[in-house]
Amino acid sequence: MIAPVETALLTELTEAAAREGINKTVVGAVIPNADGNVLLLHRTASDYMGGLWELPSGGVDAGETLIHALCREVEEETGLSVTAVGAYLGHFDYLSKSGKNTRQFNFAAVVAGETVTLTEHDAHLWADRDGQRKASSAVRDVLDVWHEHA
Repeated sequence: MIAPVETALLTELTEAAAREGINKTVVGAVIPNADGNVLLLHRTASDYMGGLWELPSGGVDAGETLIHALCREVEEETGLSVTAVGAYLGHFDYLSKSGKNTRQFNFAAVVAGETVTLTEHDAHLWADRDGQRKASSAVRDVLDVWHEHA
């Protein structure tokens, strides 16, 4: 895995988002298993953007660092504990359910184990390259960057 993200970069990312009118920040994790497949989660049909296959991700709380939020969200959504956060893999923007300009910052992450316990999604998949095509084009772009660094 690539060297961990520098604190200065994290500060730069959040400051740039604020300058660019981003009202909400989210973090996403690209988590590979021992076979090199990536964890994708499936949003329930009744949820906002229902049916979407996505990375483990979630909002950054006030006063929380991007890395702390990443570790917390991965554990909340999957039951997996992040043991290392590696490269920054880029971001994408979208409108949240409440209409906020949202930016999702994505990072490579390593977790302990592979047994997923879902709390907010209705399915998960350790996706090979073909399975990764189920994700949105924004997530596929992030996965392409990850594949270049893996």
